Amino acid sequence: MKIWAHRGCSQRYPENTIIAFSKAAELFDKGLEGIELDVQLTKDGEMVVMHDERIDRTTDGYGFVRDYTFDELKTFHIHTGNTAAEHIPTFKEVLDLLKDRMYKGFRLNIELKNSVYPYPGMEERVHDIVEEYGLHDKVVYSSFSAKSLEIMRSIDSKAEIGMLDTKVSDCLYKLKGGCGADALHPYWQGMDLPREEFEGYTVRAWLSGHLYPEKPTGGRLDLQALEEKGITDVFLNEPEVYL
Repeated sequence: MKIWAHRGCSQRYPENTIIAFSKAAELFDKGLEGIELDVQLTKDGEMVVMHDERIDRTTDGYGFVRDYTFDELKTFHIHTGNTAAEHIPTFKEVLDLLKDRMYKGFRLNIELKNSVYPYPGMEERVHDIVEEYGLHDKVVYSSFSAKSLEIMRSIDSKAEIGMLDTKVSDCLYKLKGGCGADALHPYWQGMDLPREEFEGYTVRAWLSGHLYPEKPTGGRLDLQALEEKGITDVFLNEPEVYL
């Protein structure tokens, strides 16, 4: 079972922040496969790392990412407890942090947050940045939008692509619709098919659960039971306790 840090170490540190990614990167030597994060575009076309389309939940600001320029977004704060407040990072800032480990094999799952707003040109933009850093073979592109992944496949026939959805059956259906995905990315409780029906595919399951600030998890996951259902990888908020 391969373990990924979901939005960084997001149970003990604020999700999709430099500190959450830094703590996750420190786990590379302990066997962490990589980090999952989310990207969106600002009003002026800057690629930033942010999960929600709105900034309300994780910052002291209000409104949609797409309605602000990057300079405007930088005025908002992400509170981190005992450490200094952070700001919404750019995708390049995160790559600058992770690139040395990625050159050694650490991986990055980039979720294109474009199933609500399509962000025209997002696929080309993120691909260009990854190519600029020479990390094309260290990333996985994922999205709930099969059309977006189809665009990514047309840009780069060798890109590794994961089809996101809640049920593994829906992931498989969209994959077979022509988006050219290599992997299935279902919700961990959405394994509604016998594993024989998706044999041969990488299955990276995403989990919900508590994000920062830290709360009790109520026990550890039985990774062996998930593996028996055909799951090969998991995106966890607290990967540090499983390594």
